[in-house]
Amino acid sequence: MELGLYSFAENTPDPLNGNALQSPAERVRDLIEEIELADQLGLAFYGLGEHHRADYVASSPVTILAAAAARTKNIKLSTAVTVLSSEDPVRVWQQFSTLDLISNGRAEIMAGRGSFIESFPLFGLDLNDYDDLFEEKLEMLLKIRDGGKVAWPGSRHTKPIPGLEIYPKPVQDKLPLWIAVGGTPNSVARAAYYGLPLMIAIIGGRPQQFQPLVELYRQTGAKVGHDASRLKVGVSGHGFIAEDSQAARDIAYPSHSATMNRIGAERGWPAGTRAQFEASTTPEGAYYMGSPQEVIDKILMQHEWFGHNRFGLQLSVGTVPHDKVMKAIELYGTVVKPAIDKALGG
Repeated sequence: MELGLYSFAENTPDPLNGNALQSPAERVRDLIEEIELADQLGLAFYGLGEHHRADYVASSPVTILAAAAARTKNIKLSTAVTVLSSEDPVRVWQQFSTLDLISNGRAEIMAGRGSFIESFPLFGLDLNDYDDLFEEKLEMLLKIRDGGKVAWPGSRHTKPIPGLEIYPKPVQDKLPLWIAVGGTPNSVARAAYYGLPLMIAIIGGRPQQFQPLVELYRQTGAKVGHDASRLKVGVSGHGFIAEDSQAARDIAYPSHSATMNRIGAERGWPAGTRAQFEASTTPEGAYYMGSPQEVIDKILMQHEWFGHNRFGLQLSVGTVPHDKVMKAIELYGTVVKPAIDKALGG
């Protein structure tokens, strides 16, 4: 199993440091240091989310990943996600091809519809076209990824391409393209139809409830004739690691609660409680927060449910002091990863 990390590059007041707020430049510097450490520890990938809000600094994640590419050697560099619905597929391809050149073949695209909607009014798009935009632009991106001269007829949401080559060409013959979903069966089936690897974000509830979606993905992919080896599954979720479970929860909770409650208020959700947070850190819960052994046990238990090929840990939700994040990455790379590799194979 591949183990990696995700970040949304939060830049919010830090409740553990007296609600101090970093400058965006400081936050980006810390983020690149975190990616460097993940590379040094042998983690497989790092994903960076695209957001267009004041509380995140990665509205252009490929730019940050390119800076990280020049300072790393082995780690795969991905978005988490590229909001393809509000992007130009040609520019997406060119940006990731360039990232692939800088990184010498370590770029990956992770495309999704996005859980935030700020990019739609920002780029003059109609939210009513939420799914149609993604479907059409995904088809166009796949056509570009096939290589050669691109003849794209255009449609409601895209312009035609009259048989043109698109440059630059990446190092990899075919850039990896993952589809990220939050649990919508239609999105899962779409990934299976195209034979694209699937990343499921599990950020609440009981993870075992996602088992039928994984089965749907594999069954649908098989029905349309895709080789099972192409139907890779990844799982990602919120988490934090410290030397002992109580420390991990105490470090993570203030920022996690502040972030989830702020976003929840925007969406009309009731505020969460510490008791609910603690319940989500139990073995059957969605959060990977605790000691290294607790995280190891949860990953292995979920592997029995999903048989997944990749796991991504989101460190952190909200702003946690940089030194504590670095320590969590260290424990992930030096304790959790070797144990998972021993149990399942790297």
